[in-house]
Amino acid sequence: MVPMIKSSLCAVAIGALALPAVAQATPTLTIYTYDAFAADWGPGPGLKEGFEAQCGCTVNFVSAEDSISALRRVQLEGEATDADIVLGLDTATIGEGLATGLFTEHGIDLPDFDIPLEWTDEVFVPFDYGYFAFVYDTEALDTPPASFEDLIALPEDFQIVIQDPRSSTPGLGLILWVKALYGDDAAEIWQGLAPHVLTVTSGWSESYDLFLSGEADMVLSYTTSPAYHVIAEDEDRYQAARFDAGHYTQIEVAGILASSPEQELAREFLAYLVTPGAQAILPETNWMYPVLEPAGGLNPGFEAMIDPEPALLLDADEVTANTRVWINEAFAALQ
Repeated sequence: MVPMIKSSLCAVAIGALALPAVAQATPTLTIYTYDAFAADWGPGPGLKEGFEAQCGCTVNFVSAEDSISALRRVQLEGEATDADIVLGLDTATIGEGLATGLFTEHGIDLPDFDIPLEWTDEVFVPFDYGYFAFVYDTEALDTPPASFEDLIALPEDFQIVIQDPRSSTPGLGLILWVKALYGDDAAEIWQGLAPHVLTVTSGWSESYDLFLSGEADMVLSYTTSPAYHVIAEDEDRYQAARFDAGHYTQIEVAGILASSPEQELAREFLAYLVTPGAQAILPETNWMYPVLEPAGGLNPGFEAMIDPEPALLLDADEVTANTRVWINEAFAALQ
């Protein structure tokens, strides 16, 4: 009997020694973002692989149709959310993000960014940027409009696809673009645009698919969207229409939720996001400009993109205070 007792005691002892290993299970970093970012062809997979190689963790991207939808989900879930980071808000929505009280300061030393403004925000970290534009097919349209007035003057059967500003950052960007250019006269521009709007989709992916399938003549997107077709498809038929009065700027950001149990890991990810290696992943997957020089430099295909100057950007506090009123102004004309 004694040998059996010894064996049992040894098994118990070995089991006890194994308990700490269970307690130290691989941590998971959960990031809420928009669907195009997390898609197989987006930057998510590459960033996941790169960060997991150094963090000893698992990165879990949870996608919504757009980043505003991701923020709405976090607001509904509150402190019970599984998210550690929300990625994909921008300069137009960080005010709303701060107002939720759900985010905490990132507390990391940031590099010198190559972006259209000096970055001083202590909560959100920028990771890429671009400019809103209407993309068209050169095989279907010889001379694109060079202003909103030109667009309005086109026959009513010239159709565009835009996104809902309540759920989509490009959709909100269009609201701000019109407001930045026309101020108190913005309502008149929306009234002129209304006959040309084929539909308002909830997110960017749906509207771009409609455009590529030939359902619309132009789609609200980015000055850099044609870079995808040039670099990935060796196709230059899709171009961004240059508006002489300028294009509205978008800087995308990521922020850490105060409720996250993985604060340090989240900070490590944001620091990784603005390294040359991570920045090298973004241009040719998210099709935006990097916020600093990427490893290996920027693909020359981006040099063919239109000049967005003058680059437009409204004051963040003004945007936060007036977003709802400006959205209502646009929908009053569109409905």
